[in-house]
Amino acid sequence: MITHTNHHTGYIAIVGRPNVGKSTLLNGLIKQKISITSRKAQTTRHRINGILTDQQFQFIFVDTPGFQNQYTNQLNSTMNRVVTQSIQDVDIVLFVIEAMRFDNRDHLILKLLPANKPVILVINKIDKLADKKRLLPFLEEMSRLFTFAAIIPVSAAKKNQLPVLIDIIRSYLPENLPLFDEDTITDRNERFHAAELLREKLFRLTGEEIPYSASVVIDQFKLDGHLRRISAAIIVEKANQKAIIIGKNGENLKTIATQARKDMERLFGDKVFLEVWVKIRNGWADNATILKTLGYD
Repeated sequence: MITHTNHHTGYIAIVGRPNVGKSTLLNGLIKQKISITSRKAQTTRHRINGILTDQQFQFIFVDTPGFQNQYTNQLNSTMNRVVTQSIQDVDIVLFVIEAMRFDNRDHLILKLLPANKPVILVINKIDKLADKKRLLPFLEEMSRLFTFAAIIPVSAAKKNQLPVLIDIIRSYLPENLPLFDEDTITDRNERFHAAELLREKLFRLTGEEIPYSASVVIDQFKLDGHLRRISAAIIVEKANQKAIIIGKNGENLKTIATQARKDMERLFGDKVFLEVWVKIRNGWADNATILKTLGYD
């Protein structure tokens, strides 16, 4: 039971370039998978809040898309705007980088970091370092780039050092009443998570080009007792992309839909009936109107 005396609540943005493990970090911190992951960059496209409540503290983690300037379509401009806005809106910033890697893409985000709020540098993927002694000079180099409130090496995938990171964040949370019930883990609804889980399978089960040219929209989401009836559409830009996703005799689409359905059932705790279609919308990633209907705003 939460008591409100001297309670601390705050928003914590998780920012970084694509593919540094921001979503894996979020899932590890709140001990629940609410943000989709893959080894491909730009898996996360939306701002997602993950909520952890313990004792007198409520942590509201804000997972953001990877900030980048490689692609300049409307979709990527929208995602970059989510990052910059999130940095302004929160109380604390976690700047996530990879161990032993700091390139021009990281420098772009470094320039966005605020001087008037705590910024914690999270050095991820330390489990991939064969020689941990190499880390100390890297830490010292990073400390000269910015006045960080703290620098903490972690492995989000292995959950190493995550309790230590939580304790560091705790010390910077402002005194505020809780904003969510103590059993709430995200502000996103089931319809959103259904679309995201299906999109995750596109990233994991298709080639390099397809995920970046595809999105997902939920056409129907109905609760029938303990059964969720979901109709979803995968949106692509070209006919050949549709053919690749469907595959020979529909086998690829069947695999994508089956794996997505199983993940939905694990998350929702009930049975799911899932229908998936593939539709062509030429130039959707550069069309502001279509992007808005797909939830990018």
